[in-house]
Amino acid sequence: MRIVDYDLYAVPPRWLFLRIETDDGTVGWGEPVVEGRARTVKEAVSELMDDYLLGEDPLPVADHWERLYRGGFYRGGPVLMSAIAGIDQALWDIKGKHLGAPVHQLLGGPVRDRVRVYQWVGGDRPEGVAEAAREKVDAGFTALKMNGTPELERVESPAAIEQAAERLRTVREAVGPEVDIGVDFHGRATKTAAKQLVAALEPYEPFFVEEPVLPEHDDALADIAASTSIPIATGERMFHRTDFKRILEENAVDVIQPDLSHAGGITEVQRIAAMAGAYDVSVAPHCPLGPVALASCLQLDAVAPNALIQEQSLDIHYNETSNVLDYLADPSVFEYEDGYVPIPDGPGLGIEVDRDVLEERDGHDDWHNPVWRRPDGSVTEW
Repeated sequence: MRIVDYDLYAVPPRWLFLRIETDDGTVGWGEPVVEGRARTVKEAVSELMDDYLLGEDPLPVADHWERLYRGGFYRGGPVLMSAIAGIDQALWDIKGKHLGAPVHQLLGGPVRDRVRVYQWVGGDRPEGVAEAAREKVDAGFTALKMNGTPELERVESPAAIEQAAERLRTVREAVGPEVDIGVDFHGRATKTAAKQLVAALEPYEPFFVEEPVLPEHDDALADIAASTSIPIATGERMFHRTDFKRILEENAVDVIQPDLSHAGGITEVQRIAAMAGAYDVSVAPHCPLGPVALASCLQLDAVAPNALIQEQSLDIHYNETSNVLDYLADPSVFEYEDGYVPIPDGPGLGIEVDRDVLEERDGHDDWHNPVWRRPDGSVTEW
């Protein structure tokens, strides 16, 4: 069996799909993307496919990963690791289909048959979160996530800190103590504001606080973690196991959130999850993306004993024009029930992508990262 062709589809709301085909007609799907930089990643995928994989046997997935990663003297970072991630997903999909087994069986077999998921409520500048939270709980979800704040000043006013606490308080009162509520800071806070916010949120017992500071300031995480009983989560903007090494060694985090479309795919995130397990740290893969990314996450969740919960993008605020189920030939594979989704058990990733929908919508992804400014005109974190 040899790889003979590939196609890339940039589609709304902000996703990139990779289709790899072999000479016997087997097709594997991947989802390599940096949200807002789809065209850049598309070129990186094409370069890697043309230089390393066309004409090759797709089955030695681990060896291909090493060649793609170590074949460049300059390596790592969001673009190259996302390109590798999507290729890796597609190769695992081909391998599973060739052997007639789901990917999780090839990774050692499942330790669970379903995964708890959380549902996003509110937008980037969160409003109406209490009512939205109540609706999602009524629909069966037992865990939620919301943005904690809009844009922030470098040192925030007491009023802004109180608004964040009040926002979480209203959600907690709306859904009660049995529903878990993750709060995402999105790296918008400086380390000074992060400490203030974490202290203010503590009475309302969030499930975790996510990205309290930017990843380039992760040296502050240990100090923040020591100041609170709230679990600290981070990792969506970390791309290799070495990026996680220091925060694990410093006992700075309780939950890591590698993204299987950014952090080298199934191959690398399985290594990251195993490394985290040695430090008694949970894994909650980041996935505000499409169905291939979610299926890849679920295959990993199936085999990782320390998997905690899974992000998914159903009705997320970014999905204004398309949703996670739109691109599936059989959307019932992600049948949400009681706040869980089953592990896909079909061959490979266990899903079938609707290529006709991809071709119809290809080229209509024009999403770009918002640029936010403070009242003084300076650029701040989105």
